[in-house]
Amino acid sequence: MKNKYNLLGEKLGHSFSPIIHKEILNKYNDEDTYGLIECQKEDLNKLILDGKKGIYKGFNVTIPYKIEVMKYLDIIDSNALKIGSVNTILFKDNKAIGYNTDYDGFKEEILHYNIDCNNKKAYILGTGGASLSVSVVLKDLGSDVYFVSRNKKGENIISYLELENRNIDILVNTTPVGMWPKIDDIPVNDKILSKSKIVIDIIFNPIKTKLLKASNSNYNGLYMLIAQAIKAEEIWHDNKKLVDVNEIYKKAGEIIHESIR
Repeated sequence: MKNKYNLLGEKLGHSFSPIIHKEILNKYNDEDTYGLIECQKEDLNKLILDGKKGIYKGFNVTIPYKIEVMKYLDIIDSNALKIGSVNTILFKDNKAIGYNTDYDGFKEEILHYNIDCNNKKAYILGTGGASLSVSVVLKDLGSDVYFVSRNKKGENIISYLELENRNIDILVNTTPVGMWPKIDDIPVNDKILSKSKIVIDIIFNPIKTKLLKASNSNYNGLYMLIAQAIKAEEIWHDNKKLVDVNEIYKKAGEIIHESIR
């Protein structure tokens, strides 16, 4: 019987996850399927229950449910608990088990591009589920981390106005600002950009957001997306490590680049 895997999110028209997971599943030589389920917050409980009944083998979770979905899970991996969000769910023995592979994906991206995070001042735009994973990676790699939000609340959160007066070693955008179809939007002004030494945007559609163009940076979220997808598939396949990130990045990346042009 084919196992069914799906991505859960509110709006998924921009998603390239099925392309990536098809390439990964080919490596596992199985006929499992990966699809998209656009849903509302009130649908999450039923979807998790369906998974526990065996209708699905696993889910990925994206905006805006990475925190919300945690309340419906039976077990949460220790790293996901530390981060405070879940983006991967495995259904096993009638239980829903939550993991966070965004952490693995972002860390792989940092290592792939040889970005030095040690003793750096890092500022993360946004406070959603993805920002939590990014923050833990940066902290683990030695950065001092601050969140930037228009609704300033909580510890280590500053406003965009305050950001204008900071020395910025690393700036990471985890908001959807600049994502297709609103590709002319940019999350920060020129003053902030001029002070940012390294700029990373975890958006992958478009491949080069207005933020990346303005900062002359090529650090988009595609490598992170592919690396986290591979980690999710490893979790769903009993931690079998059969897939090379760079190989899938080349194959899926070519298809994705072509579709965005």
